[in-house]
Amino acid sequence: MTEPSDPLISIRDVSKRFGTFKAVDGVSLDIRRGEFFSLLGASGSGKTTLLRMLAGFEAVSDGRIVIDGQAMEEVPPHFRPINMVFQNYAIFPHLNVRDNIAYGLRKFRPTPAQREAMVDEMLDLIKLPGYGNRRAHELSGGQRQRVALARALILKPKVLLLDEPLGALDKQLREQMQLELRLLQQKLGITFVLVTHDQEEALTLSDRIAVMSKGAVIQVDTPTGLYERPKNRVIAGFIGNMNFFDATPSSTGSPQVDVQGLGLVAVNGRVRARSDGATTLIAIRPEKLALHSEAPVTGGVAGVVQALQYLGGRHMVHVTLAGRDTPVAVALQGGQADVTLTPAPGQPVWISWKDDAVLVLDAD
Repeated sequence: MTEPSDPLISIRDVSKRFGTFKAVDGVSLDIRRGEFFSLLGASGSGKTTLLRMLAGFEAVSDGRIVIDGQAMEEVPPHFRPINMVFQNYAIFPHLNVRDNIAYGLRKFRPTPAQREAMVDEMLDLIKLPGYGNRRAHELSGGQRQRVALARALILKPKVLLLDEPLGALDKQLREQMQLELRLLQQKLGITFVLVTHDQEEALTLSDRIAVMSKGAVIQVDTPTGLYERPKNRVIAGFIGNMNFFDATPSSTGSPQVDVQGLGLVAVNGRVRARSDGATTLIAIRPEKLALHSEAPVTGGVAGVVQALQYLGGRHMVHVTLAGRDTPVAVALQGGQADVTLTPAPGQPVWISWKDDAVLVLDAD
């Protein structure tokens, strides 16, 4: 993907070492002005360390960070054009909502009238008008999070950093706050940079996502791009559910591969035989597979239902195939299975797929 010539944030060959351990390893990224950008990865991937270097809370061991054309090496945190919201919100219990929101204004010394007007604007923005005199213990988790956002946004930063801000909320409230956070970012037009380990959260909120693993960025793309075109097994396995298959080219230059458990499968493009003799890695998402009670006209492969998981709006059916040790997962939603099929353990079934469902991945 082509990056803009003047990104708001430019990260170049940035590393962070703690002794001999490299928490961040040569990361280069451009983050666009007005973009909702997420750093996604498992615990220990380096995403929070990278965010803390952006904030100035950690020194850069190697490389360079530039924000809006200004190098950040010598700029302390409180002089950077950013603000940050933490997972625990850090609401001051001895202050009411108004004073919490206005806390950062002290160094600008607005007049009392200006201060009150700015706080009122923030209370309206976070949909908490009339809550100004409440204390922290009188607020719900979602309300405390909104106050933390207002306190960060009242300073009108160019960049808002969000360190797992929804992690302490229950699922229903977290989903509600995801929508509110996205609408807030779109309304303000401020660049948001989110750190999260929650793939669904990153896909829901982001314009683009950088997936991190072992201190490095392994793919930067849109949510659709990451889900539909993962670069390798790490990303394909981390973003959503995926079935992986070993395969070998059926003949030199053929657009088909011989897939373990599926037989000959057409792929987009041609797969070359690897000189080291290793197999090619094929992947198909569970929702890209269809389940049938009889052999489909378009072709498919026979199997037996091993187990069935009910997941609310869908079922995950695990099917055993001849010549394959690991069951294949098939996601069933409305209209995906034929009307005569009610999957049950031990039932013979057929699996089919379209050619564009098959992904050829890098192994690492």
